[in-house]
Amino acid sequence: MRRRSPPPPSPLPQRAGVDPVRVRLPAKEAWQTVRDHLVARLAPGAGVIDEMLDAGLIVDAAGRPVTRDRAYVPGMYVWFHRELPDEEPVPFAVDVVHRDEHVVVADKPHFLATTPRGSHVAETVLARLRRELGIPTLSAAHRLDRLTAGLVLFTVRPEERGAYQSLFRDRRVAKEYEAVAPYDSALDLPRTVRSRIVKERGVLAAREVEGEPNAVSRIELLEHRDGRARYRLTPRTGQTHQLRVHMNALGVPILGDPLYPVVTGPVAAGDFRRPLQLLARTLEFTDPISGREHRFVSPRVLGAWPSYDDWAAG
Repeated sequence: MRRRSPPPPSPLPQRAGVDPVRVRLPAKEAWQTVRDHLVARLAPGAGVIDEMLDAGLIVDAAGRPVTRDRAYVPGMYVWFHRELPDEEPVPFAVDVVHRDEHVVVADKPHFLATTPRGSHVAETVLARLRRELGIPTLSAAHRLDRLTAGLVLFTVRPEERGAYQSLFRDRRVAKEYEAVAPYDSALDLPRTVRSRIVKERGVLAAREVEGEPNAVSRIELLEHRDGRARYRLTPRTGQTHQLRVHMNALGVPILGDPLYPVVTGPVAAGDFRRPLQLLARTLEFTDPISGREHRFVSPRVLGAWPSYDDWAAG
């Protein structure tokens, strides 16, 4: 099988730590012009595309502005910067717990997305670290939900990213999470929960269905008081919202969860009260490049445990 050649390097620099958008013109399609294809493919509409073309904001691999009448060439690449959304700054720091020539391990706060997506672009861990550390090549080896706090692994060199991503794909990373949720004296713990979880595109919450399990989690009780408990959660698989779904299925949904057991209304921008009480506490793996044994631990404290009233009041 013929391997697809890698795309050429971007002729545009990053902006606010965010990469430009890259579009490859499909080889099996035929349009009269690049402009016609972009109008059909992208959401902004013909007027916005024409304005960008006229302003020289869409460029080819050589950095030359693409004109309205530029002929369509199958396989051609073009780049442009998306208009950055008006984002509410997340007022919590990203802590770096480890940095070497290969990786950066960050301890992300609640409410901050890992990588640019949707309405969260410049206000993401990746964009912040690129700006603060001055490493434009930094990339995420995996992701955490925006509402989950804790440890995230980033790679420094693009050519090494695949080796670190394979650690997560092949389940060679030991991960432990911590959660604060209601205490149920009748719940028999520790236990391993197995189920089949599906997450449909466009639907906020994932759900369990009949069928071969694709999600496995180990749930342990650490301590309890005043009707609340601290739990250690060890995922064996990586389905979307897996730990949140499994805790809810056990009848002890994680405190602050806006999706489980019930999807609540959208939170107003700038409302950082009552964060989801879920923390990616530890990451442990053998570095595929250096061979070093790594174990990282987040020092964060989930706020609902030391003082539920303070957490609930925001």
